[in-house]
Amino acid sequence: MMRFFYSILLCVYASVTLGQDKVINMITELEKLTNIHQLPTYMENATVKQFSSYDTTGGNDDGFSGKYSFISRNPDSSLVLFEVKEAGAINRIWTPTPNSDTLDFYFDDEKEPSFSIRFEDLFSGKVYPFVAPLTGNEIGGYYSYVPIPFKKGCKIVSRGKAMQFYQIQYSTFGQDKVETFRAELSEREKLGIDAVGNQWNEIEQLSTDAQVIHTDTALTPGQSITLANMQEGGRIVAVKIWPAQNFTGLQKQIDLKITWDDEKIPAVYMPMADFFGYAFGTVSMQSLLLGTANNVNYSYFPMPYDSNARIELIYRLPNEGEGVIEPINVKADILVDNKRRDKEKEGKFYTYWNRNKDAPLGEPHIFLKGKGKGHYVGTLQQAQGLNPGMTLFFEGDDVTVIDGEQRIHGTGSEDYYNGGWYALLDRWDRKMSLPLHGSLDYSLPFARTGGYRLFLSDKMPFNKEILHTIEHGPEENNIPVDYTSVALYYADAPVHSQITAPGNALTNVYIPDTMMVYPQLMRYSVAGRVKIDGNLLQTTTGGQVKIDLSELPKGSYKLYADIEKVPEGAEITVWQRQKQVSQPISFYSEMKNTEQHSYFCEIELDDFKDAITLHFKKEESRSRAIVERLILVRNR
Repeated sequence: MMRFFYSILLCVYASVTLGQDKVINMITELEKLTNIHQLPTYMENATVKQFSSYDTTGGNDDGFSGKYSFISRNPDSSLVLFEVKEAGAINRIWTPTPNSDTLDFYFDDEKEPSFSIRFEDLFSGKVYPFVAPLTGNEIGGYYSYVPIPFKKGCKIVSRGKAMQFYQIQYSTFGQDKVETFRAELSEREKLGIDAVGNQWNEIEQLSTDAQVIHTDTALTPGQSITLANMQEGGRIVAVKIWPAQNFTGLQKQIDLKITWDDEKIPAVYMPMADFFGYAFGTVSMQSLLLGTANNVNYSYFPMPYDSNARIELIYRLPNEGEGVIEPINVKADILVDNKRRDKEKEGKFYTYWNRNKDAPLGEPHIFLKGKGKGHYVGTLQQAQGLNPGMTLFFEGDDVTVIDGEQRIHGTGSEDYYNGGWYALLDRWDRKMSLPLHGSLDYSLPFARTGGYRLFLSDKMPFNKEILHTIEHGPEENNIPVDYTSVALYYADAPVHSQITAPGNALTNVYIPDTMMVYPQLMRYSVAGRVKIDGNLLQTTTGGQVKIDLSELPKGSYKLYADIEKVPEGAEITVWQRQKQVSQPISFYSEMKNTEQHSYFCEIELDDFKDAITLHFKKEESRSRAIVERLILVRNR
């Protein structure tokens, strides 16, 4: 059924170009989202740029006040958000702050709006063609990948008087002929919209005609195995390696190495866990083209090569004194097509792995820096703060300089991954996977997070050079971090001049000694009548509040807290199961005051004790405990 549907779809795409000059329209732009096989194809005479609400002074007001959230203000106070005066197409619109104000789209020098829509309805699914899976909201962000092409130019005006965070990414096409977007879609365009969801749901079936190279063997520490060794040109259309659980852990000692055409720099060389989107050694990502599902690691990125290709797994030995590691069983299917690369039109698949331990202050983290021709198609990032507490490092903006021109400047790290509002409940607060983007992890106790994003219709072409970076901190890269990233791109040869081979010192997962637990993401259980409102715990009946600490590593800890003392302050004791582990702790003070790092007691976390319980002394006039955060310092 899928192959039949795909054949119809190819006919639709072919019908708009057959027998005529190249035409760019909604159908050809949708094809970039559905025809994964064309990912290696170069984008000739094209650029990708972005308008956004970033703080142009270098500060962190990237949409909070709205000061930088428009290009210009019209006499009627409406806001110009986007204006391009050449042929192009909008590929992506993102915001964490949609509103009900109307957006007017003006195409091709038209004096009246070509079409109008409420800002929030770009993402709500209520207005066709802005429907799932091309639009939606999750992990705090609202996104639309509905292509909006225009022949001569486009201007977007908000009738509202204020705007906050937004990004509008677009492509320009030089002299290519472009057909302008119309809200009333043709039947062919509707079929193209439907194709996105259908094909994304069954992408695995598109590789059924490929040759399968199967491996089932043991991998021993200190040794390597070859999963595939092709000696004729072709392309890899899928890589599957399992069981995925065998590659979890804090040391990440098994590396994936892929080499094209006897090149000195491997196309892929990194811990296998990092390539497949594990988060700090734990299975996480389930994207459209890369990730882990049903205990199988998978990649569907097309990987053409000219004459030969080699895929290896390398099991590094542990450092002396780190214990014994056992052999593992490895199963793999490498799916290979004999279609050779078109050297004039296609690039080869490459990655750049960057473990930036203790990243230098004042310098952004580099996703990719290099010289050559190609296009950027994906980012995976694990972001670890080296200061305990809130993940303020994720305020950093992404910046992209291509061929000597700054073309994209983002508004925040989770924004880059189509998310928003880290550390808020049901926003950027946990791992979550969508087809093109997602969060790999979020943990306030560990002060870490991560994200990924695939660039399909918005892949970023470069002709001479690319510098793609992300900041760590709100301003001036001023927060200590440990970042690990994987950049995915296509080019004729590696654009980065050198790589750092993965080694034990670079691949271990950082575990902090001090961990902080914040009220907004605490998991509570309650006994008795207890009111919980943010950081306030209140009971007049002597209730109990159990706080789940199962996320934290096992061990012995000193427990502290940042607290507020007030005249209504309660007296509590800390318990673990049926054992009292603290002396009475008073939240009472004649005058309101705060105490930082107030010592509570010592606690143990193990297989059987993974929580603390606060017992309130029954006293009606002193019933309040205000806890800003818990601080756990591990005993060594």
